[in-house]
Amino acid sequence: MRVLLVGAGGVGTAITKIAARRSFFDHMVVADYDLSRAEAAVAALGTDETRFSAARVDASDQTAVTALIAEHRCDVLLNATDPRFVLPLFEAALAAGANYLDMAMSLSYPHPDRPYEECGVKLGDGQFERADEWEKAGLLALVGVGVEPGLSDVFARYAADELFDEIEEIGVRDGANLTVDGYDFAPSFSIWTTIEECLNPPVIWEKDRGWFTTAPFSEPEVFDFPEGIGPVECVNVEHEEVLLIPRWVGAQRVTFKYGLGDEFIETLKTLHKLGLDRTAKVTVGGAEVSPRDVVAACLPDPATLGERMHGKTCAGTWVKGTKDGAPREVYLYHVVDNQWSMREYGSQAVVWQTAINPVVALELVANGTWSGTGVLGAEALAPRPFLDLLVEYGSPWGLREQ
Repeated sequence: MRVLLVGAGGVGTAITKIAARRSFFDHMVVADYDLSRAEAAVAALGTDETRFSAARVDASDQTAVTALIAEHRCDVLLNATDPRFVLPLFEAALAAGANYLDMAMSLSYPHPDRPYEECGVKLGDGQFERADEWEKAGLLALVGVGVEPGLSDVFARYAADELFDEIEEIGVRDGANLTVDGYDFAPSFSIWTTIEECLNPPVIWEKDRGWFTTAPFSEPEVFDFPEGIGPVECVNVEHEEVLLIPRWVGAQRVTFKYGLGDEFIETLKTLHKLGLDRTAKVTVGGAEVSPRDVVAACLPDPATLGERMHGKTCAGTWVKGTKDGAPREVYLYHVVDNQWSMREYGSQAVVWQTAINPVVALELVANGTWSGTGVLGAEALAPRPFLDLLVEYGSPWGLREQ
């Protein structure tokens, strides 16, 4: 397998470090708009690692990406950029005849009149609209295979296959106790993506109602996270799992809630009030800039915060239903300690936890364990091989009876 990895930021660089320990691929081209970032990611692997090379590419330029795939004879494109670039990369892979993986899906757009009641354009709609074309081409677009979405979806399918007869609710729950020395406000993941997720109307799915929306930060609940993280207040946030899981897993209700904290929520609300969450460009001193890009530029790069970061992050899927006629409730989870991920890989916990899952998925595709055509989520495929390989990678998962 020959891989084109687009994006050499925190997650992309972590992907190279994880993949370098595996033998399932022949070559990985690491491409970024900033060639120096791609070169740095490759150089960090050492001179003995010859399976990686660096290239420059503009992820928004579909034609250039298609040409790069052809130039390097890549079988698959792995997208490690932010969601703005999903569609051009997705289309470039299809045009080049390559398979495709990403960790976030095409952007949503709120309903113009009833944003907190009805869906407008949903996350991933732009990709699912092209599913027939991918099937006709005999190609696989495996979407949303990071940690959330991704591993959380694998957990949902595993629960349906092996732990439950009937499922009442699947609720993805994400929380952490991470702190960053020296910063009053320092997001552990891309602030561009965080703003997009947290300020858009959250989506909920119910069997009798379908997909619908609610207000940002709605339905707060305190969820007790494992391995010493403890109780964290979680709120509704827009996320791909709610758009993916119901397509392949039977449940009465699907939700996603994120443990943000009051200070984080108030900061996001303030950005929104000031219009600093907008992506449309404004003119400042004769230059056109996006307010959200300015916010991102003013904050520290999450990939550089590992040495200052302490604590653990937890991603998981809470499932409620019945097994053998008796009520059952479980939480399937994956915890990463920042001290461990920094020591073992030199990557902070949140980006490393995101990065390991597409590498696991790539290996399953490479060895033929996961296969298919069209646009598929992780829950469309067998969960046990993924979970077993995750453990083989040295990153175990857990199950807690609630």
